[in-house]
Amino acid sequence: MKLSLIVPVLNEAAGLPELCAHLLPLVRQGVEVIVVDGGSHDGSAEAVECLGFRLIRSPRGRALQMNAGAAAASGDVLLFLHADTRLPPAALQRLQASGLQGCAWGRFDVRIDGRPALLVLVAWLMNRRSRLTGIATGDQALFMTRAAFDAVGGFPVQPLMEDIEISSRLRRMARPICVSDPVVTSGRRWEQRGVWRTIFLMWRLRWAYWRGVPASRLAEAYR
Repeated sequence: MKLSLIVPVLNEAAGLPELCAHLLPLVRQGVEVIVVDGGSHDGSAEAVECLGFRLIRSPRGRALQMNAGAAAASGDVLLFLHADTRLPPAALQRLQASGLQGCAWGRFDVRIDGRPALLVLVAWLMNRRSRLTGIATGDQALFMTRAAFDAVGGFPVQPLMEDIEISSRLRRMARPICVSDPVVTSGRRWEQRGVWRTIFLMWRLRWAYWRGVPASRLAEAYR
């Protein structure tokens, strides 16, 4: 199995040294790492190149950036990692043991790093909901075979809910593999907006998306 790890970034210069240090052991294990910059104005792209990682430039938008990274990748398994999310130490070994083949796909459990104690419950609910519904979020580090990615046409080009939409399409082919070793994602979004406020906002947006409200309108509400 050859793994390509794709990281979309936008104005993440402050956190890039720590991110690249996290990814370096994977590079040494033969993982192809591709960082996709969406037009940063804080020197993120230059920082990635200075740190020696492969950089791709694309139009802004997480879906566009991840699709651009996938197009440039040579791996037969693709893993999409948010810039503020960190993989567990044995991530590569867990993927190799997961039985990924054909149109298989999956995600990791998630743990949210932050001060509010409520974030532990939020993460537990996210993981539980994902196991019950077969739907995953980008915070859970989606992975899939190249065949699965191609079969659903990649990420839908929309400004929000691209992770929910591709999960829905992938689920029609197969249930996700759920890796119990958690990725750790930043709780900054929850802390800045407030935990309860963020919970209500995300549930309201998902409910509206399920009812057919266009992702462009939901993106305005999210911002």
